[in-house]
Amino acid sequence: MTARTTVAGVPVDTRHYIDGQRIASARTFADVSPVDGSPLGAIARGTAAETEAAVAAAKAAFPGWAATGRAERARILRAIADGVDKRLEDLALVETHDNGALLRSHRRGVMPRVAHNFRFFADRLLSLGQEDLTTRGHTNRVSWDPAGPCALITPWNAPLMLATWKIAPALAAGNTVVLKPAEWSPLTASLLADITAGAGLPPGVLNVVQGYGSEAGAALVAHPDVRRISFTGSVATARTITAAAAAHLTPTSLELGGKSPLLVFADADLDLAADLAIEQYDNAGQVCLAATRLLVDERIAQEFTRRFTERAASLVQGDPREESTDIGPVVHARQLARIDGFVRRALASGARAVIGGGPHTGLGGLYYRPTLLTDVAQDSEIVQEEVFGPVLTLQTFRTQEEAVALANDTRFGLAATVVTGDRERAGRVTAQLVAGTVWVNCFFVRDLRAPFGGSRLSGVGREGGTWSFDFYCDVKNTVTAPGGWRDHG
Repeated sequence: MTARTTVAGVPVDTRHYIDGQRIASARTFADVSPVDGSPLGAIARGTAAETEAAVAAAKAAFPGWAATGRAERARILRAIADGVDKRLEDLALVETHDNGALLRSHRRGVMPRVAHNFRFFADRLLSLGQEDLTTRGHTNRVSWDPAGPCALITPWNAPLMLATWKIAPALAAGNTVVLKPAEWSPLTASLLADITAGAGLPPGVLNVVQGYGSEAGAALVAHPDVRRISFTGSVATARTITAAAAAHLTPTSLELGGKSPLLVFADADLDLAADLAIEQYDNAGQVCLAATRLLVDERIAQEFTRRFTERAASLVQGDPREESTDIGPVVHARQLARIDGFVRRALASGARAVIGGGPHTGLGGLYYRPTLLTDVAQDSEIVQEEVFGPVLTLQTFRTQEEAVALANDTRFGLAATVVTGDRERAGRVTAQLVAGTVWVNCFFVRDLRAPFGGSRLSGVGREGGTWSFDFYCDVKNTVTAPGGWRDHG
């Protein structure tokens, strides 16, 4: 197989990265750009054999990395962050071509966040600790021990940022990692492997195995030497992973889908509400946290819709490499067909498209028009199931109680957004919402020290800040009796 490809002038190795070496596979899979359909490369297609080699390398490297002092681990993580900064433009270009997200977003937000992930967890590692607890004169001291090799499986919608959200705390904790990136957007994971090697990360501490979930991924999560599994993706895949992990009782963290509500009350700033609603089209709607269900007080629904549609009309859809573009393509032809299937079925069931309603035929390719559907029933598929595309629904409510009931009436509980001018109402409503994250009069803002995760089918567990170390470590309590020590001086 060809060992390298070139994307936007950036050379990328298409082989796996195992134990500090590039490893080919007997078979490959094609990676195609959603921007224009151009082939990006033939990617090594991992099997159980490559997975076995990667886990073995991670297991062998674990004792040395776990024994590395906190200060040295933090230093290497910061060196990785510096490497990301130096290659920010390369990473931004490659990821835009690989998954279709806006180049300007990658340059200004996503890739700087990648570097920040490493710096944040390096700093958090050095500050990790708590005061000793005293019980009847006995001292309780909490420590965070490295757990072992970690299997990290990441999605295609924000490939590198979400991968490093897992990699950085796992490495900071003293663990070794086997990363399985999504097959629709694997390229920046390969670039990251090069960056970590340049930063001095020892061989075997980070391994990257590319391929399909049913092959490389299945072998990885079922491996008896894996001590932690962290997965971001669909509910269906999470069920498969959980079943595999159960055989060895491997602790598993799951960040899954969402069907989040955006509640707009009559006392809300309607310009703010419309702006926040338009933000849900970011990354062509391929954001797990997106508030795709607009719930609006019926007294202001008409005016809200007018302001929303005015803003939607000004959105520029097209080539994500252009600075003026607001919405790029969806990631893959299968995803486009899935999105369109949801919308077609909704329209056939009586929904009305206020805007959009189908692919952007003028652009061709994988572009789906920003869509807003009304006249939808609460128990309908379009309201209850995650579409993962630029498709929103709008429903109205009469009372606060009805708004909360509608918001909570799905199987999911990842996030929610509340827009109101009443501080007391905000407090009452947020207390009743089933969600891992609630935004009030804002969206997509979170301190990395805060917990992140979902309720119900939106996930299991929390990561972020100390919660990440709680997951990626074996948390130990050492109790020491008072007195009785001999002086060996």
